Parts: sequence; structure tokens; C-alpha cells
Amino acid sequence: MENTHLTQIRFSNLELSESILSGLKIAGFNYCTPIQRRALPITLRGKDIAGQAQTGTGKTATFLLATFQHLINDTSETIKNPRAIILAPTRELAIQIHKDALQLGKQLGLKMALIYGGTDYEKQLNSLKGGVDIIIGTPGRIIDFYRQNAFTLDNVKVTVMDEADRMFDLGFIKDIRFLLRRMPAPDQRLNMLFSATLSYKVTELAYEHMNNPVLIRIESEQVTSAAIQQSAFCPSNAQKIPLLLGILNQYKPQRSIIFVNTKRCAERLDDYLNANGYKTAALSGDVAQDKRQRLLADFQENRITLLIATDVAARGLHIADVSHVFNYDLPQDVEDYVHRIGRTARFGANGVAISFICEEYAYSMPDIEQYIDQKIEIKSITADLLAEVIHPEKRPETAKSSYPDKRSRPKSSSFRPKPKAPSSAP
Repeated sequence: MENTHLTQIRFSNLELSESILSGLKIAGFNYCTPIQRRALPITLRGKDIAGQAQTGTGKTATFLLATFQHLINDTSETIKNPRAIILAPTRELAIQIHKDALQLGKQLGLKMALIYGGTDYEKQLNSLKGGVDIIIGTPGRIIDFYRQNAFTLDNVKVTVMDEADRMFDLGFIKDIRFLLRRMPAPDQRLNMLFSATLSYKVTELAYEHMNNPVLIRIESEQVTSAAIQQSAFCPSNAQKIPLLLGILNQYKPQRSIIFVNTKRCAERLDDYLNANGYKTAALSGDVAQDKRQRLLADFQENRITLLIATDVAARGLHIADVSHVFNYDLPQDVEDYVHRIGRTARFGANGVAISFICEEYAYSMPDIEQYIDQKIEIKSITADLLAEVIHPEKRPETAKSSYPDKRSRPKSSSFRPKPKAPSSAP
């Protein structure tokens, strides 16, 4: 991985304590990214910020470091917890933030609680007993515990809102305001808001509940990263599965996410890819949380190299070395396109994003190109890219299984179909 995404500013040149610098050194971080270089000097002096930067540019570390330093500098005679609240729109993002916080804060002795809906209710409630310094979680579950008097918001010194535009999209804005109005006044705490996009409504939220924040935009003139090679094909609906198989066979991507628009499509595509020798798993909104975490762990550890996902996975997933992102279905929201392809080319790496402009979702492409202010290269569908397809109902019974028992399936490398145009729709 190249370090072209880094600046020449070292973390050791900033006003960070030795214990924080020690955690950064252990994690292998020495130089700031552009958002860190711009934001940290401001937040470390207690000034609020609203920051915009592309995904994978270090926003999480930015607000974690500022939070840690602010709590270390807290000179209150009696420390009352929790002192920091970090809000995320999805449980996946909350889990990732908590993981990063544990890594970067190893030397600090701060107690952190991870709070999100869908699972582990009693376990999470018990984690709040005895006091915690930092609560990281989703708004709904945090409000639930707050109403049970599991903790108070009276002593919050730091507030973070991550992916604020997604909070609006998911309808969390009333929950956010509920929590913010029960914390100390904005001028009595450090406030940070981060997002890949800063819309008017997000900026309005910042000025309503923050203390005159400094607005920081990084690479705002280019919506998508130049490190992502974007291209598209125009298949008929009948060609989509043969084309996807042909591309996978030809390019053999290291680790890929295939985005679809519906749970039904995810399940169907999962069946086809499995029938054709690929180890995959499908992630959609109604997957149970324990299974979801197990699935993502398998993907991160290369036990599964193809993840099929609806937009529940488009934000908040910080998975290294995703080489390819496929838009099997074009998203119907232009911002979702940016967040989807942002799963690749993270932290200075290069990546590939391939989209299918099919009969059903072709209308989305003009809006996407207008939003990202660039034309996406359209490639021809050649015969060698259309693979022969084994239909799920035709595969031997011994080959049929479902996640999480997919480790028994043949590895993708064992499948080498002969290039052939399909005679009928899959």
C-alpha cells in the first residue's frame, strides 16, 4: 500500500499526550491523513468542527484521538461518567468505532461501552453498571438505556456524530436531538460531526447543536476517490449473472463486495454463486446480529472472499484490502453509489468499482454521473465475459448448503467454466 494518502505531519508534532502517542505507535500510525491534519489542531484546542471527507480517510481516528485527549485533559474535581457519547447510524459502524477505540486507547485505561440494538440487551445494560467513560452506539438503544436511568447525560464533555447524513436518511434525527438537548450546553462540551457528505440539513444540525463549529471539507471538489477505477457494463437482465461470473473468473478479485438493492436479489445471487463454486455470504437488514458479526468476521479473515450486501453494508464497514466493488444493481440514491464504491481504495490503496447498467436500474446512471461530476467508462460485453451458468436447482444435492456451513463448499479456485454466451435467462 502506498502512503500517498498521508501528509508530512506526524502525530508526534500535535498536542497529544504520550499515552495516546504510544497507542498510535503500537497501531503503526505515524503520519496524519489530510482530515486529521486539518481537524486535530482545532479539536485538540477545544474547538468544535463539522468535517467532510471521503470514506477511508481517517475520520474515525480523528474524533477518537480528540475525544481521548479531551478526557485526559478533564480537570474536574470529581470525574462523573459517562463523559463522552459517540453516535453512529448503524450497529456495524458502532462496532467498528469501538474496535478502533480499543486499539488506539490501549494505554489510557478508559472504560468504553458498546451499545446497539438487535442483540445482547442484558449484557450491554450490565456494561454500563459501575460507570463508563465513553459510550459508543446507535441512538435508539442509547435512549432506551437512558430512559431506564442506566446512566446520565449531565456530565458529557464530548459529543461525536458520525455519518450524520446517514442519521437523517435512517430517520434518527429526532433521537439525536433528544440526546443532545439532555446534555450540557454546546459551549460546555467538545462537539464533532463527521460525514462523507455535508448536506444543508446536516450543516443546519451542526450550527443548532454545536458551538460555532469550524467547517472542514477535504477534497470536496472530487466526490469519489481518484484511486478507484470506475467502469460499467450494459447487460440485459438475462446477462447479469453470466457477466458477473465471467468477470469473477477473469479478474479473480482478492476480496469483493457485490451490492444489490433487495434482500430477494441477494439471496438469489448467493444461490447462483454458490452453485457455481464460489464461497459467498449474503448480508441484508434482517440478518440476526450474531450471524451478521460472524459473517463479517469470516469476510475480514478471508474465509469468505465474496460478500453480497444490500445498502445496510454500504457505510461503516472498514474492511482492509477490498479490491473490487460490484454494483450488480445500480443504487437508486446517488450518495449510496459514493458510499458503496468507498468500500474499496481505502487508506491509500487502489480499487476497482464495476457497475451493471441493467434494464431495471439504468435510469440511475445519469444522476450518478452528474453527482460525481464525471463520466463512467462503458465497456463492451464480449463473449469471453459471459460464463456458462450452473443453475442452483441443477447442482448435486451434496453441493447444497447455507451459511454458516459454507466452509465445506469447494473453493472458488476450483471452478473454471468455459466462456460461453447463455442460451436462456438464468
